[in-house]
Amino acid sequence: MYQTLKNLSRDESGATAIEYGLIAALVSVASIGALTLMGGSLDDMFTAVSGRLDTAVANMPTGGGTGGGTGGGTGGGTGTP
Repeated sequence: MYQTLKNLSRDESGATAIEYGLIAALVSVASIGALTLMGGSLDDMFTAVSGRLDTAVANMPTGGGTGGGTGGGTGGGTGTP
């Protein structure tokens, strides 16, 4: 019985996987916390950008006019360089 407990205390086969799992959990909690704290300011920033884009689009010229043109032309040349 004593030998079995001694062997279990020396066994480190799953320790690395557990450590990586704990690190991943810590990074996840930190990321969620940071996004929660910054969420309001990010929302405000995107709302402001959206408002400015809407204003810019509303103030753009409409592009009216008749356009057109035939592309034809007249002219002559002498053919001498």
